[in-house]
Amino acid sequence: MIIQENVPLARLTTLGVGGQAQYLVEAVSAPEVKEAVAFAHKRQLKLFVLGGGSNVVISDSGWPGVVLKVAIAETDQSTQDGKRIYEVGAGASWDKFVELAVANNCAGVECMSGIPGSVGGTPVQNVGAYGQEVSQTIESVQALDLRDGEIRELCHAACGFGYRTSIFNTTEYGRYVVLKVRYALTPGGEAHIDYADLKKYFAGWRKTPTLAEVRDAVLKTRASKGMLIIPGDDDCRSAGSFFKNPILSEEEHLELMNRAREKNLDVPSFPAGNRRKVSAAWLVEHSGFSKGYNNGRVGISGKHALAIVNRGGATAGDVLKLKDEIQRRVQDIWNVKLIPEPVFVGFDAV
Repeated sequence: MIIQENVPLARLTTLGVGGQAQYLVEAVSAPEVKEAVAFAHKRQLKLFVLGGGSNVVISDSGWPGVVLKVAIAETDQSTQDGKRIYEVGAGASWDKFVELAVANNCAGVECMSGIPGSVGGTPVQNVGAYGQEVSQTIESVQALDLRDGEIRELCHAACGFGYRTSIFNTTEYGRYVVLKVRYALTPGGEAHIDYADLKKYFAGWRKTPTLAEVRDAVLKTRASKGMLIIPGDDDCRSAGSFFKNPILSEEEHLELMNRAREKNLDVPSFPAGNRRKVSAAWLVEHSGFSKGYNNGRVGISGKHALAIVNRGGATAGDVLKLKDEIQRRVQDIWNVKLIPEPVFVGFDAV
């Protein structure tokens, strides 16, 4: 286990902001993860687990403790009850795993192509895109329990998955370090194309698209929205979608629709059980923050209204200032509270 001191964290994130880590440890095995945790506990240092750095905002003061980067990258395959089982290390690239699954003609994750970051972050946020969520295919999560130092296998139900949530980022936040994730995919299964963007892309096709064709469509669509990491593209210097789509009660949704009608507007919304999911991007754009909005060193992507981008030399403070401004404006105009999607690291409160 190699321990580095005073390591700049901005370069380890897609947003490119943040100060230094007092210590950075990259662990390539479960024993090394345990060793890193023991190092932090022995010195009474705070511990933060960093994945691919794609969904975090790190404070300008950095992290006064140990940043643990889990780099377990092995992928094992097996077959069980007609499913292809993939046991994937938390440090593996998520998109590389999706690419492998599609190449093996295994359905279940193809719509989540191009999402940056590592496998270990996917159960934490219940990552999803274009009509799929990882909770639909996760069988179990292997994690180190920081309460007693034991490695546990948490079944699907124990993970408590919800919309962009799990026990790992809610009720048991800070308790577990994800080591491996076990996915059950469907060999020869049909691609999932229920999402509006994909229906539009494949409109007029006389055959069912293959998994590879759906992956290609998703990658092209994400690129058009600035949600694909492309070196040299300033619109990609972001933490991805910065706000979750609000899920409103019937009463809240009715109030929002009435406010929109007063402005001769129609709010895009979708069923979410007995509630309605509303487009956060629409709320942002109709609150004065159009695509391409510029506010000095930070702004809004020219391709997607939900991506706060680092225009160059931005600080975490700049990002939070714009975040707060967007939230206030949406609240004032639409009476809807936008909830940020990234994890905020090293801040007293956000």
